[in-house]
Amino acid sequence: MTIRLILGDQLNEQHSWYKNVDDAVCYVMFEMRQETDYVKHHIQKVVAFFASMRHFAQTLQSHGHQVIYLSLDAPENKQEVCDNLIQIFNQKKASAFEYQEPDEYRLDQQLKVFCESLSIPSHCVESEHFLTSRVELKTFFEGKKQYILEFFYRYMRKKYNLLMDGSQPEGAQWNFDKNNRNKWKGNPKIPDAFVPDNSNIKELVALLESEGVKTLGTINYDRFLYPTHRGAALKQLDYFCENLLVHFGDYQDAMHTEEINLFHSRISFALNAKIVHPLEVMEGVIAYYRLHSDSISLSQVEGFVRQILGWREYMRGIYWKEMPGYATKNKLENHNPLPAFYWTGNTKMNCLQNSIQNSLDNAYAHHIQRLMITGNFALLAQVDPNRVDAWYLGIYADAIEWVQLPNTRGMSQWADGGIVATKPYVSSGSYINKMSNYCGECQYNLKKRTGEDACPFNSLYWNFLDDKKQFFSKNNRMAMMLRLLEKIPQEEMVAIKERAEKILLNPDDF
Repeated sequence: MTIRLILGDQLNEQHSWYKNVDDAVCYVMFEMRQETDYVKHHIQKVVAFFASMRHFAQTLQSHGHQVIYLSLDAPENKQEVCDNLIQIFNQKKASAFEYQEPDEYRLDQQLKVFCESLSIPSHCVESEHFLTSRVELKTFFEGKKQYILEFFYRYMRKKYNLLMDGSQPEGAQWNFDKNNRNKWKGNPKIPDAFVPDNSNIKELVALLESEGVKTLGTINYDRFLYPTHRGAALKQLDYFCENLLVHFGDYQDAMHTEEINLFHSRISFALNAKIVHPLEVMEGVIAYYRLHSDSISLSQVEGFVRQILGWREYMRGIYWKEMPGYATKNKLENHNPLPAFYWTGNTKMNCLQNSIQNSLDNAYAHHIQRLMITGNFALLAQVDPNRVDAWYLGIYADAIEWVQLPNTRGMSQWADGGIVATKPYVSSGSYINKMSNYCGECQYNLKKRTGEDACPFNSLYWNFLDDKKQFFSKNNRMAMMLRLLEKIPQEEMVAIKERAEKILLNPDDF
């Protein structure tokens, strides 16, 4: 009997493993405290993964495959992957063990060490999900000093012939990012979010409570937006194409107090759990665009494709190139604690209150909220990246370490010293005001850098540049801001730093 392990983010029905039913193969899946407890997760994240795993196991069984599924409360569940496997090996008199490449370094190492201890043969296969190998990005950038996303993205466009006109990009330009920065002011109307049919959510919440699993955030059974099986994910993709794609690119970076989803697809959880394949998602969107190019512009579609074909694959490549050392990088030597309001939403800063409350309520925030609100403040507050990592990994349903870590530690916190981003993504309140309506309803004054009513982002921004200027002295992209820093009168700079110090000492008072 061959035992095949399926991890919770390997829910790919189209994997070649499942083409043929073989009575000599048994698939195993586990709900485990090993995975619920290594970081404190949002309740919707745990529920989404467990619900998806259960759907997947049922699908395999309905196709005739032999499956052993250990629920979290199963008496025989050892709550740890290797212990569960050993138990099943003995039970089934296993003659071989197979597994798909894990996408988290810790699981990859755990299973490699486990296999070395086995007396039966073991074999690891690809997950058949990603569009690049683990080492493809490393090979692509061999000999280069900087790993520029745009070059990798163009390579991927050519490789998969997506939005191409022969050897040239469709529309005569590779990137429409400048078209993706509009502020949403109430129009056009944003359709309601797609709500998939999910039947076992309450049962799973009760399970987590009875087993004492510690989670964060809340759950609304009527507004649980995560598709937990392939059919629901494909319906979500269709809904995006038919209702949201027309304005996706225009308002890709926008933020608003009354809107959570805007024109975003919300497909990231299904992608990261491998419920759907990135190529079928992109090809589906492009095919819809081809049929409706009279009403949908190329910039909407390119912005979507860039996130999946470029950014997603790029982040995975960075992760496998740089691990395990990447997880401990702290180039800017930041060591402050994460403010308590990240776990409660209790802050007077309107942008943070909205973004964090949305995250707690929905296990979701779009990329600009993550980068330029919660991430921006954490970096300006010089928070230890370990603490920032733990928060991002736990709070978002789509957060798996291969994608979360390089986005957080690299893009958001610049803890890698510029491997991912050539400069830190920090800003004062002006950028937030440009892309949202947060500042108009905030008690703090967007235009002030000092004084009790000054926007905390403003004083923290200039204080950050002053504190960290030695790290940026040779960074050409920071030169203009450092010159502006030098022009601030000394008396005002003293006041800025005094204001910043008050915030850094007691951020939860602001």
